[in-house]
Amino acid sequence: MTAVTTRIEDYALLSNCRTAALISREGSLDWLCLPRLDSPSVFGALLGTEDNGCWTLRPAEGQSSRRYDGDTMLLVTRWATPTGIAEVHDLMPIDPVPHADTHRVDVVRRVVGVSGTVDFEQTLRLRFDYSRALPWVRQTGTEEDPELIAMAGPHAVVVRGSRLHASDHAHRGSVTVTAGERVDLVLTWFPSHIAVPAPLVVNPAVAETRAWWQEWSDKIEHEGVHRDLVVRSLVLLRALTNHATGGIAAAATTSLPEEIGGTRNWDYRFVWLRDAALTLEALIDHGFIGLAETWRSWLLRAIAGDPADLQVVYGLAGERDLVEREMTSLPGYEGSAPVRIGNGAWNQYQADVVGEVLVTLSAGREAGLTESEFSWPLERNLIAYAAEQLERPDQSLWEIRNEPHLFTQSRAMMWAVFDRGVRAVERHGLDGPVERWRDLRDRIAREIDEKGVADGYFTQHEGTLEVDASLLLLPQVGFCAPDDPRMLKTVERIEQTLMRDGFLMRYRTQSGLDGLPGDESPFLACSFWLVEQYACTGRLDEANELMDRLCALANDVGMLSEEYDTRAKRQVGNVPQAFSHLALVRAADALARASHRPR
Repeated sequence: MTAVTTRIEDYALLSNCRTAALISREGSLDWLCLPRLDSPSVFGALLGTEDNGCWTLRPAEGQSSRRYDGDTMLLVTRWATPTGIAEVHDLMPIDPVPHADTHRVDVVRRVVGVSGTVDFEQTLRLRFDYSRALPWVRQTGTEEDPELIAMAGPHAVVVRGSRLHASDHAHRGSVTVTAGERVDLVLTWFPSHIAVPAPLVVNPAVAETRAWWQEWSDKIEHEGVHRDLVVRSLVLLRALTNHATGGIAAAATTSLPEEIGGTRNWDYRFVWLRDAALTLEALIDHGFIGLAETWRSWLLRAIAGDPADLQVVYGLAGERDLVEREMTSLPGYEGSAPVRIGNGAWNQYQADVVGEVLVTLSAGREAGLTESEFSWPLERNLIAYAAEQLERPDQSLWEIRNEPHLFTQSRAMMWAVFDRGVRAVERHGLDGPVERWRDLRDRIAREIDEKGVADGYFTQHEGTLEVDASLLLLPQVGFCAPDDPRMLKTVERIEQTLMRDGFLMRYRTQSGLDGLPGDESPFLACSFWLVEQYACTGRLDEANELMDRLCALANDVGMLSEEYDTRAKRQVGNVPQAFSHLALVRAADALARASHRPR
């Protein structure tokens, strides 16, 4: 079976805010986990070959172009063929009741004739449980309303809308449309122990889903540069937010490599407290306070009774057991093995995480988020936990798999923990040992100045002269001003040592810091952080030039992955990457402020 060689930037996302699918320019649905984003895959060709599961729908010949329908997650792919023009409208209907105990997930592929006559070929390869289970398939229904039912273990799907015929462990069929005609193909997931769900009533589902997304995105206000990408980024961040639980995933995929053919392949379908907090801060800054309240409730459930049990990453509903393992049933994207399920970061200590959480909760408070019965006690417990860990080295926000250090950015985020505690008492009248918190905040600041600064610039950690792109976050949380001499010198050092072909690396992999083999590419969020730093220090020409080059890396439907391989000129890493998109939004906001434009 032929390996799938679709570039990462050639995929678009579908989402129902419970799970997500990736569809290529060529009309192949190559990644879908059901019923949740971190469930086992049903279509896994993204990480292997067609035989790992896919659903293709396209004319035998023709050229495609695509777009989202307005500011929604409804994907429209237009096919121009020798015999006519037709469109495929792909979507995942939104459940209008977010906390409903739903027993179905639907994927709609609506074929619409525009002109002439267009024949579409359809091939369905279902491979359950990360391609480890070939399902039992049977044909039911009638000639007019055919159904194909497939099940394996606890999962089942029913596919309706077109007659499919078995052929070499796949099912094939054809769809023909003329101008004005439409055919709805619908795949529905359901638990295999219950009855087959009723057919989806497609017209209202499409209308409700379109309206839901458009009404959400219409609330976004941004009149600065790159408005379309800012809106699309915020929509994608919402698409990564679980409709029922409030958990915010770091990305929709697992194991898309940071280096093609390499081993730096990680599962990002979980809720990193840091990524979720920073995502939420971007959403709060654009008026979405309701999501902050939902996420705060998620946080309370995830942390539960004892902050000492705090993890850096959880499942979408707050699950704690994310044991990392290798999935040999999937050969990897372009042979990049291993494919990993779960993430070993769940049992790491990353000292910056509590700081990011407190900064976000503080931002919510400043934006008008009211206190609940348990919200401030939760924050007080987190502050107490941070005080207990004050001298503990960590793995940093980069999750190094090597010896821990006292990383400067982590220390600055510990500073932010106590700073936000002081603010809560002084500005909002909440209770707490403010003098102790103030003393701890000032002590950390002194220690960073004594041990985390060399030759006038901030260093990656104590005892090194290396720098790290995460140091660009220090002004963002108020540890120092953007034009602080230490910060300006740090930027100069970062430019000298971490630039690769005009974009920023996270750190020098050659330093051996992370304990991993191989190389990686420039991390997109880091370059967006540099745009923000430039904008805040008057380097507007450089800020705009770098921003333009970064935004040009987004694909035709506005999606960014984690990194960009400047040598192969392609996106790499998991996609869409929340870190990249939230950093884009922050950078655009910084440019708007620097240019004195209203958001």
